[in-house]
Amino acid sequence: MTQTITPTQPAWDAFVAAQPRAHALQLWNWGELKRAYGWGVERVALARDGQIVAGAQLLFRPLPMRLGKLAYLPFGPYAAPEDEAVLWAAIDQTAKQRGAAFIKWEPGIFAAAEPPPFDRLGFRASPQTVQPPGTILIDISADDDAILARMNQGTRRKIRQSLKNDVHYYEATKADVRSFTAMMDTTGARNAFGVHEPAYYELAYDLFVPPGHAALFLADHEGDPLAGIMVFAVGATAWYLYGASSNVKRNLMAAYGVQWQAIQWAKAKGCTTYDLWGIPDADEATLEAQFESRSDGLWGVYGFKRGWGGQITHSLGAWDKVYNPLVYAAYRLALKARERRGAAE
Repeated sequence: MTQTITPTQPAWDAFVAAQPRAHALQLWNWGELKRAYGWGVERVALARDGQIVAGAQLLFRPLPMRLGKLAYLPFGPYAAPEDEAVLWAAIDQTAKQRGAAFIKWEPGIFAAAEPPPFDRLGFRASPQTVQPPGTILIDISADDDAILARMNQGTRRKIRQSLKNDVHYYEATKADVRSFTAMMDTTGARNAFGVHEPAYYELAYDLFVPPGHAALFLADHEGDPLAGIMVFAVGATAWYLYGASSNVKRNLMAAYGVQWQAIQWAKAKGCTTYDLWGIPDADEATLEAQFESRSDGLWGVYGFKRGWGGQITHSLGAWDKVYNPLVYAAYRLALKARERRGAAE
């Protein structure tokens, strides 16, 4: 008999890790990280004979003007075909009980798998995504020589240069997080994108590094912090979610060396795919035609990421299921107004 249960953290994370499409944003502590920054969290789980057989982690955030809440489902749910209908009914019930006006679903990448039946499930294409739809996936299942051979010549040369410049690469401790957050501020200012407050990265370290779901790698030279990366892993995939570099000694190419350290860590964890997480949402021809002339948004990082020998890949984007049509109509109008203001600036 299938039952809806409240899972424990160990049972939930073991269930997620066993999924073919396991994702870090479905791990228990991703919900706890977001809870600390204003989101609500619910784990909807189905069990048979005491074992979780289907589930989804939902996040909730209040909408403006007390119009209810947005429910958000990132990179799930997980269910066999025979459990999908029951799980979606439980998801809808939970979302409505938490006061959600609609649920935004980002199912992720379905490179070879059949995409979900959005219409049958009651979803429509959303005008707004939460996570970047475009990324680059690196196959790290082969040996280092094969991985390097797939890179462009410039990236390969910079990695080798970064390993010959007496740069110190190391897996950081909690005491080193402050150095990383200072470089995050520098990187955000240099590339004109927003970064989280230092406490966010400190909490991410506490929640993910000790359990083995993440690592922080730093690089320094003669006492000068040069670069850092926080990489996450679950199942067969690792994700480069947060990266930073200072404005000094950039000629030492430490950003390339620290990325290479993270790839080595992911390989040692048994990962076969390394997700560079976030490029402009455009086709490859447009990306290649414009990356040298643009630096806005994610364009500034595409020039770095394109050389690592990965495959440009797009997720299925965001999809919305509406529970309150009036609130959802107001949400879409607000998005259009924001787009007009942005176009006028």
